[in-house]
Amino acid sequence: MGNWKLEVARMALYTTFPVSLFFYFNQPQYFEQWVTDTKRQIMPPENKADKEAIQKLIQDMRKKQMQSLED
Repeated sequence: MGNWKLEVARMALYTTFPVSLFFYFNQPQYFEQWVTDTKRQIMPPENKADKEAIQKLIQDMRKKQMQSLED
């Protein structure tokens, strides 16, 4: 197998490698830009013109519903 020095070195490697990877990949600056870009793709910022168009469409649909109920 090996002597105790080899076992200590292996144990140090087994514990240091995952801890160092965890430390490196959990730094906010590492993935902050990626998260921001992904959020903007999924939910883009609202556009005032689009919001007004949606409100107008909702009002038109309500008017049509009211007209169909009155008839």
